[in-house]
Amino acid sequence: MVEKYRCFFFFCLPALFCLVLPGFPVAEELQDGKIRQEAMDTVFSGREEMHFTISWTGGVKIGDLFLTLKRIGNDEYEIHARITDYGLFKFFYPVDDVFDTRVRGAFKLPYQYDVLQREGRGSVTRRQSLYDQEKLVVVYRKNDSPEQAFDISRPVHNEFSSFYITRSMDLEPGGSFVVPTFADKKVNEVKVKVGGPEDIDSPFGRVRTLVVMPLMKFRGLFDKDGDTIIWLTDDLCRVPVKIRSKILIGSLTAELDDYANPACERY
Repeated sequence: MVEKYRCFFFFCLPALFCLVLPGFPVAEELQDGKIRQEAMDTVFSGREEMHFTISWTGGVKIGDLFLTLKRIGNDEYEIHARITDYGLFKFFYPVDDVFDTRVRGAFKLPYQYDVLQREGRGSVTRRQSLYDQEKLVVVYRKNDSPEQAFDISRPVHNEFSSFYITRSMDLEPGGSFVVPTFADKKVNEVKVKVGGPEDIDSPFGRVRTLVVMPLMKFRGLFDKDGDTIIWLTDDLCRVPVKIRSKILIGSLTAELDDYANPACERY
């Protein structure tokens, strides 16, 4: 089940990068894509905390997602994500997973990604990915297995860093862009469509949002059976108030319960 939770981040914050990074090939339709610096400065203000409730079809709560973004150095940040089960799932299939992504530089690219998965009765899995964005290589290791090196064609994000950098993009309703994301041991280019505006309910009352819809052609971390939709507040904070993804049986929805960012006091 936890593999399905992570699908929320594979809406692949696509293009971001290849859109604006000088010296790298860019598809013609993406030339106008760019990072909105004011949004990036707000999102990466120093510390941001979020809590989501994860529900299955019909509103049945099955877990919690905690996200923390914090500065750890000069233009270096750590994205800490923790997923835990809820209710009866604790007895049938306990889950307590931690994902740590370290990013740096003007485009907040990952250079280290550590995963600790504690699922089921006593099962523990550790995974690490090291990104050399200059030499275009990703080195991957699972538990005590030998390292695997994968060549990449351009700088890439993982599912978590791409989520944050996507929020920093210049999102125009009706527009679209592609984001290179390293998944399934290869670079995948995911087209992201931007819709809206749309008013929805949130912990802050009724808010105006932009609708971000990634179109994924790869399997990723779960057996998806439809598109993922993300609702971001239509302001510089780009707060993700809701995320929904269809799966083979029903759908999963992550709804924001709590949010804190000194640069976004209105929330």
